[in-house]
Amino acid sequence: MADLELRTITKRFGRITALDGVSFSVRDGEFFVLLGPSGAGKTTTLRVVAGLERPEQGRVLINGEDASDWPPAQRDVAFVFQQYSLYPTMSVYDNLAFPLRSPLRRVPEAVIRQRIHEVAEKLRIAHLLERKTARLSGGEMQRVAIGRAMVRDPQLFLMDEPLSNLDAKLREALRVELKHVQKTRGSTTLFVTHDQIEALTMADRIAVLEAGRIVQIGTPYDIYDRPATTFVAQLVGAPRINLLPAEPSDGALCVPDSPLRLPLEHVSAALPERLTLGVRPEDVRLDPQGPFVGEIALVEPLGPETLLHLRVGAQMLISTLAGMPAVERNTSVRFTIPPRRVHVFGPDGRRLAGGETP
Repeated sequence: MADLELRTITKRFGRITALDGVSFSVRDGEFFVLLGPSGAGKTTTLRVVAGLERPEQGRVLINGEDASDWPPAQRDVAFVFQQYSLYPTMSVYDNLAFPLRSPLRRVPEAVIRQRIHEVAEKLRIAHLLERKTARLSGGEMQRVAIGRAMVRDPQLFLMDEPLSNLDAKLREALRVELKHVQKTRGSTTLFVTHDQIEALTMADRIAVLEAGRIVQIGTPYDIYDRPATTFVAQLVGAPRINLLPAEPSDGALCVPDSPLRLPLEHVSAALPERLTLGVRPEDVRLDPQGPFVGEIALVEPLGPETLLHLRVGAQMLISTLAGMPAVERNTSVRFTIPPRRVHVFGPDGRRLAGGETP
């Protein structure tokens, strides 16, 4: 396997800057996720790593060697696309064997057979080897596409939203399988997604992209519990974080047009006059002795949890409760918010304090 480093990569398409000084490193054997909305530059980053796009500035290093001028074949990376890109008239076996039968590789047929059966067993597609890919389901085709990359045993796997076209249950099952295979093989993987659940559950580390720039790199815990900006805070977490306007006053953070007032003992830095408070829904906790009162405006029972939309003065808060408790609209409840769990952001959206471990 390999380690990968990108140094100040800038890529433009005409007047549009797709990547603006992007730098990060992926360790040998690491599952590294690029997370961001559509148009953030995720796929362009993969194409630069693969050698399919040439940046205006910056370098790509593989195993410490400058690979910026290497052609795609020399980089020895396997690219799994969002679309399956299989040969529909070929069997699953022949699709898997195709990259190994290239004249450049000249892999003996016995070795091809061995690799295919090993990968097919791991991906649970051994029973499909003789079937034409046109007769496969979406999940089966995606397994074959991933398997075709795995049989090559490349230095680096590049995966461009490979699960996005699948239904929710199949996506969850393949997410678990893909992570298990990656850890078993110890393969270095750069995985692109706009799905925060995929990022949090699969990644060793996450880089968040916004408009071609990296705004935060960290573990799933760092990204979720210590977001660097309001953009990151909103991108990660379901339901979304509550963001409220606030201002410091007499040693407390006060939310306009509401009774919400939180002490400032946990914040050491001097604060500007205009702030944004971030409160995760799980930190809005119902408590009969709580200092705040809210009116239930909406109840969303989801099975494992229930979402309460609380009207607090002129503000709205979402709270999550375990299970499906008996609560009704238009009733009042008391709640508390642990001050140390509140995230404090400045006027520019950058993190100032908060989000400490409970």
